[in-house]
Amino acid sequence: MRIACVQCDVAFADPLANAARAAAKLRELHAQGVELAIFPEAYLTGYCVECIEDAQRIALPATHEALASLQSVCDETGILCIVGYAESFSPTKLRNTVALLEPNQPPKTYSKTHLPELGYDKFVEPGDHLNVFDTRLGKIGMIICYDLRPPEAARVLALKGAELIVLPTNWPVGAEISADFISIARAAENRVFLATCDRVGEENGFKFIGKSKIISPAGKVLAAAGDHEETIMADIDLSEARQKRIVGIQGKYEMEVFGSRQPSLYQVIVQGPH
Repeated sequence: MRIACVQCDVAFADPLANAARAAAKLRELHAQGVELAIFPEAYLTGYCVECIEDAQRIALPATHEALASLQSVCDETGILCIVGYAESFSPTKLRNTVALLEPNQPPKTYSKTHLPELGYDKFVEPGDHLNVFDTRLGKIGMIICYDLRPPEAARVLALKGAELIVLPTNWPVGAEISADFISIARAAENRVFLATCDRVGEENGFKFIGKSKIISPAGKVLAAAGDHEETIMADIDLSEARQKRIVGIQGKYEMEVFGSRQPSLYQVIVQGPH
């Protein structure tokens, strides 16, 4: 299948303008044979706020017109879309959410579970699940930005059968290690495809670095963006992510990515440091 990461700037607190731009891009990508298009974290709303009042002001309900308009494009064209937004989860709760929009299906959502003390995330509640979603393209897991840093989130999705992990993100200056190294490690250590989609531009004093990537289960970078607006694409075969046995030299150099695990030694992961 062909996937695309749309690395772009964002109009702060203008969800309808952002949705209109995304809708046009979806139609363009569909004409190019793309089956899944990915947009950045908080794409519809922006991210950089300094107080709870501003966080509440930019947050959208899941029924907002901006999301509905993108769902309509997916229904019309058959393309799948993953897009991030600041979510007003209830009258008193905010979350950092991405929606997986599949044609003629209810939206599938994930809310960020690992939160930095930065921007909008300072005012939100963490999500409470790491789900893998069955789609017509395959099994897709979603995490957001800082979720990449702790290795457990991607590992849980891989153990649940994810073939593709999608990471919408807002990497600011200083997050280059995530873009250049950690993303590649997460793909290789779990033998999954990993697509990272960052934004660019500046917002309320923060500058974003881009560097979106599509990475194979072997850790090979299939497509990479620079620090400006661009869309990267790759044709991927999700069956590669189901092969968890690495064969270097048959009978002499082989390993099982998950079969070699020793879970009885890992209690400290959930118990915490002594």
